Amino acid sequence: MIIDAAELNAASAYKLLIGSIIPRAVAWVGTVSQDGVANLAPISFFTAVGRKPPMVSISLQPREDGVTLKDTLVNIRDTGEFVTNLVTLPQADAMHSSAFEFGPEVDEFEALGLEKAPSEVVRVPRVKGAPIAFECVVDRIMPVGDDGVDHVVWGRVVRFHVRDDLYLERGRIDTAALPAVGRLAAEYTLVDNVFTTPLDKDLLTARDGRRMQRLDARPADWSPIDTDEWSPSGAVSSPGKRAQ
Repeated sequence: MIIDAAELNAASAYKLLIGSIIPRAVAWVGTVSQDGVANLAPISFFTAVGRKPPMVSISLQPREDGVTLKDTLVNIRDTGEFVTNLVTLPQADAMHSSAFEFGPEVDEFEALGLEKAPSEVVRVPRVKGAPIAFECVVDRIMPVGDDGVDHVVWGRVVRFHVRDDLYLERGRIDTAALPAVGRLAAEYTLVDNVFTTPLDKDLLTARDGRRMQRLDARPADWSPIDTDEWSPSGAVSSPGKRAQ
């Protein structure tokens, strides 16, 4: 299948991108509005972009109407600060629920029953219990695309918060102790295996053509993209609803 990108609308291109670039790390991004209201949202267009200074990048699409900027971007633009929290399996449901498009007057930590932990440099709180978090200040914000409603934010990391038991000698992170959650198209994946290459040929043969194991007992070929739960903005239809 060869697809001409020029013939795709934004939603169709988004489906191809999120289904092809996998797994994607999830930044559970905390912000605070100019009025002091805390916001929390999962962003899976997230990666590191620099070392000195350490910098990360997040990309944000508009709300479901395709025009209105999300509160996360508005708050980052207005305050110049944000926090990225690492999502692990126990927090996956709350992270998913935080993708609901709450009004800007709603403190999403309170709405989702999440405890806040203080940051050192920025005003934005961290998610208490998140094993790793980065305090960030804005380096630049760049509009992306023909209509300029998508935006890329580069943030300079000014504080790393790492749970003590995860911080190893020589500044390493004990990644094998982190049940990290990543994004696969409109679903999630649990990082629960590790390897180095080369692998035994018998193992590769045994796994050839095998589908991923589902943890939720749904059919092997099920996807939320085929339901009303999915939105090309990344939003969910309600903070408590799950696709059936």
